[in-house]
Amino acid sequence: LLEKMADVSLKEAALIVGVVAACYWNSLFCGFVFDDVSAILDNKDLHPSTPLKNLFQNDFWGTPMSEERSHKSYRPLTVLTFRLNYLFSELNAVSYHFLNLVFHVVVCIVFLKVCKLFLDNRSSIVASLLFAVHPIHTEAVTGVVGRAELLSSIFFLAAFLSYTKSKGPDNTIVWTPIAVTVFLVAVATLCKEQGITVVGICCVYEVFIAQGYTLPALLDTAVQILRGKGSIPFSMLQTLLKLIVLMFSTLLLVVVRVQIIQSQLPVFTRFDNPAAVSPSPARQLTFNYLLPVNAWLLLNPSELCCDWTMGTIPLVESLLDVRNVATLTFFCFLGSLMVFSLRYPGDSSKTVLMALCLIVLPFIPASNLFFPVGFVVAERVLYVPSMGFCILVAHGWKKLSTKSVLRKISWVCLAAVLFTHALKTLHRNWDWESEYTLFMSALKVNKNNAKLWNNVGHALENEKNFERALQFFIQATQVQPDDIGAHMNVGRTYKNLNKTKEAEESYMIAKSLMPQIIPGKKYAARVAPNHLNVYINLANLIRANESRLEEADQLYRQAISMRPDFKQAYISRGELLLKMNKPLKAKEAYLRALELDRTNADLWYNLAIVYIELKDPTEALKNFNRALELNPTHKLALFNSALLMQESGDARLRPEAKQRLLHYVKEEPQDSNGYFNLGMLAMDDKKDMEAEAWMKKAIRLQPNFRSALFNLALLYSQTGKELMALPVLEDLLRYYPDHTKGLILKGDILMNQKKDIVGAKMCFEKILELDPNNVQGKHNLCVVYFEERDLIKAEKCLVETLALAPHEEYIQRHLNIVRSKIASLSAMEQSSLPSDGNAATEVKKSSFQNLKEAKSEKTTTQSTADNKSERSKNKKPTEKSSVDKETPKKSTKEIKDIEKKRVAALKRLEEIERILNGE
Repeated sequence: LLEKMADVSLKEAALIVGVVAACYWNSLFCGFVFDDVSAILDNKDLHPSTPLKNLFQNDFWGTPMSEERSHKSYRPLTVLTFRLNYLFSELNAVSYHFLNLVFHVVVCIVFLKVCKLFLDNRSSIVASLLFAVHPIHTEAVTGVVGRAELLSSIFFLAAFLSYTKSKGPDNTIVWTPIAVTVFLVAVATLCKEQGITVVGICCVYEVFIAQGYTLPALLDTAVQILRGKGSIPFSMLQTLLKLIVLMFSTLLLVVVRVQIIQSQLPVFTRFDNPAAVSPSPARQLTFNYLLPVNAWLLLNPSELCCDWTMGTIPLVESLLDVRNVATLTFFCFLGSLMVFSLRYPGDSSKTVLMALCLIVLPFIPASNLFFPVGFVVAERVLYVPSMGFCILVAHGWKKLSTKSVLRKISWVCLAAVLFTHALKTLHRNWDWESEYTLFMSALKVNKNNAKLWNNVGHALENEKNFERALQFFIQATQVQPDDIGAHMNVGRTYKNLNKTKEAEESYMIAKSLMPQIIPGKKYAARVAPNHLNVYINLANLIRANESRLEEADQLYRQAISMRPDFKQAYISRGELLLKMNKPLKAKEAYLRALELDRTNADLWYNLAIVYIELKDPTEALKNFNRALELNPTHKLALFNSALLMQESGDARLRPEAKQRLLHYVKEEPQDSNGYFNLGMLAMDDKKDMEAEAWMKKAIRLQPNFRSALFNLALLYSQTGKELMALPVLEDLLRYYPDHTKGLILKGDILMNQKKDIVGAKMCFEKILELDPNNVQGKHNLCVVYFEERDLIKAEKCLVETLALAPHEEYIQRHLNIVRSKIASLSAMEQSSLPSDGNAATEVKKSSFQNLKEAKSEKTTTQSTADNKSERSKNKKPTEKSSVDKETPKKSTKEIKDIEKKRVAALKRLEEIERILNGE
């Protein structure tokens, strides 16, 4: 490529770099908008964890080419550059915009080299500068997905430049440049489909420029040969040979491309391109009218719009429509230029011919000539055709500037055009700053496009401004009453506003607009796949009502009957079946979805949850592991598989559980649950200092984290730091005054460590207020009475406690001690009892081992709810439900600790007995 730029001086290159930088510097401050969301933010092919081969199996948006919902846009090399961006800066938009700017500079410099083949040096610079500043390019340069145009253009122009070197001395064929051309054409096509059209430009160049033929000369030669009055000249045979090689290579590329899309065209709705589904002559008249519309955008780029679909350009339904005049004028002008360029020899006609080729041939894939496209007008597809336009303008300017009368005016006009275009480009870039600014700018140009109203609503919805979003969605339904997506958007927004009745009504309207099933005809081919989500969204809404679960299931089954490969319907139905306590049927649904997509980590995760419900932790763990093989950063699989390992009680699994939790907290550094469970693992491993650090981190992130607060206090009490536990328990009971275990632990510490009998008594009385049958709390209150020397009350209390737990030996022994004390006091007629703090209180320490709490966030399933229509790809929000629970199993070591504490308790009983006997 550098060799091909050899004729471009350093000053010229610096000028272009400066002009492009001046026009596009503010694009670096723009974010990801419109199609960038699907191609960048939602595209898993950018992630390093995704195998590189997926780039060559999926379309531009990350959807497998084999799926019907695929747009069939195959641009793996462009996606590869996105992946490189992600590798260096992840989702930092600045790097993506900067690389686009660099590619635009490269295109402008290579274009300058091409211009110098047909224009003088000054005119070439004019054409290149006009191309650099033209406002029509903002969509291709400032919109990140426009990189497909930029990359394809680089290789498009490089292929053409290579081909211009295929003619050797004495009209011989130089094959190396031709081979390089074929290779560069393939690369350009892998960046964007229109790259293949450079072959047509090379053919025209070979015949009319390199060989110098004119159309009349070719016709005369053909007539002579047909009459048998002459033979084919050797030079023409060589030309034919080169053209055959080019065309054969092109045909091979086309065959490969058709194989890649599996001979299927993408499914578009009638809203994307209304003319494509219109009857004759409206279809032909509208398609022809779109050509002068595109030409006008090049001539006068004052009103630019990011989306020209739906009702932007009304159909031309009659020959009497005044817009046909514009079509006729356009074809007359185009025809006159073609006649001039093909009929007459000379440099001027050659320049015009190549300009026309650059305008017409790259535009053919977007012209609806061979197949319908998913848009009406798209400014970014004019990126390459504008090169021909710029050459025409520069050539016309050259003609004017050579005339003395018009020289000054031509320079003034040129300066005015370049300056105003540069200002317009600079201003237009700010429109791409955010989705809201982009779509609001579009609405200023066109208010008849329901998609624009929808997209402004989406932008407001992303900012949680549901009230304003609803206004735009409702306006979209008024602009296009039969727009299914708009009604779905209204329903979803009502749902977000907790207006379920209105939401259901909107979904029902959208459902009623769905085409009816025609026996023997494939349903999916007549409707956009995302519109089928109306069944999913409606079912997700009504299943919140426990009495309507069967109705929701019927909707899921209806969606599946319409499209047996509707993966999301199986996923959502599996989640519902779990809710209906039908795990076996849920398992069937997920296995069916896995038949459609075995590379979906979320499906393996959901199946793991099913196995948890089926009480099969081994299979659950296997499926969690499959999910993590496909997506090592799958947060929920990391978290829940670690919990499963932790709860298994298998010490061999703890190291791996810890690694997964560490990975989880790296992915979710603000989630306190990850740190808490790391603390619980450390407690299981008796790593007290580490457990303390994790618990404190969890509490810093969530000061009212109930389980973390209690277990930290418990940790302190078990490690001889009872006084450090008290402030933690104070925090716990401030947030949760009825936390029974916290009250027991606090009362025990107050009585045994602080000797605060009053405080301990308040704790135990509070427990009995909450639960009068709490044995532990009641027994400890009995001990408080004993400490207060109220033996009668202590005896009564212990009798009541024994009635609640008649098999607890320690309660009976304490009762016997108290009764023995009462009897000895009566015998000796003593009125008081000497206090012995060490012997007065016996709280059954072993019970505290059972206080250990564990909190786990267990996610049932992962599904897509309320899918956004129009431009949004399916996203997978997760549902979490947390429960506090006691650890159900004890290790052998823990049981031994309990026994040690029981022995200590018995020794204290003996001490009480010795004191009583001594008195």
